[in-house]
Amino acid sequence: MGEEMQVTQPTVLMVDDEKRVADAYALRLEDVADVTVAYGGEEALDVVDEGRPPDVVLLDRHMPGLSGDEVLERLRERELRTRVIMVTAIDPDLGVLDMPFDDYLSKPVEREDLRTVVDQQCRVLAYELLGEYFRLESKRAVLTAELLPEETADSERLADLEGRLVELEERVGSLLPEAEELLSSFSELDR
Repeated sequence: MGEEMQVTQPTVLMVDDEKRVADAYALRLEDVADVTVAYGGEEALDVVDEGRPPDVVLLDRHMPGLSGDEVLERLRERELRTRVIMVTAIDPDLGVLDMPFDDYLSKPVEREDLRTVVDQQCRVLAYELLGEYFRLESKRAVLTAELLPEETADSERLADLEGRLVELEERVGSLLPEAEELLSSFSELDR
């Protein structure tokens, strides 16, 4: 694939307690992604809780305080729509079969490999989000086609659904260059 990424504007959270390492990996992505660096597990969770979840979290396993394994569990408990890539010097064993990460890289990681795995995981995320968008848009479309306007006018649930659709559309659009075409093809269906 080379160094060109297929996704357009991914957000990445790099988490490593070794400042030099974290900064070096962030530097490898700086011209292709919006990268935030956290130098520990607690700081990483604070960053995630502050706003929209990152598209990808690059997570070291061996850190003082909250380990990467504990951060991974807490991220999954939050049910965030984000992909987690373990980037670590800990050699994997059979225990990784039970860990809810999306990819695993053993340090040191070359620039091209880091970019490739971020790109791959962002594409997977984009298509997952696209699937959610299509599910919700189909519900919205059938409701607006079948119900009278006065039945939907003050519906808080429908307003929430429409807000979620806008969020999904923006997030998919920030990842996939072809998002607009994919999204518009869905709205062309006659319900």
